[in-house]
Amino acid sequence: MIIRKHFRFTGRVQGVGFRYRAKYAANGMGITGWAKNEYDGSVEMEAQGPEEAINQMLVMINKSDYIVIDAIESREIPLEENECSFYVR
Repeated sequence: MIIRKHFRFTGRVQGVGFRYRAKYAANGMGITGWAKNEYDGSVEMEAQGPEEAINQMLVMINKSDYIVIDAIESREIPLEENECSFYVR
């Protein structure tokens, strides 16, 4: 079952390669969506794909010596039709 989730990550998530690590993980898992830095130091991300693949993507992002996720807010949102890749905003 394909789902789409919106995430907000806080912690040491900017300036540590978070968005590019997310893109690499998403591409490897066949997930579409995007990630972007916010002015408050957080990172927003939307990910669309099988729920298990999204969960595995989160594990892959968190396997870094530099990224430190203090909190994750997430909610399920409507699917995006015709989206074909994951990109950094």
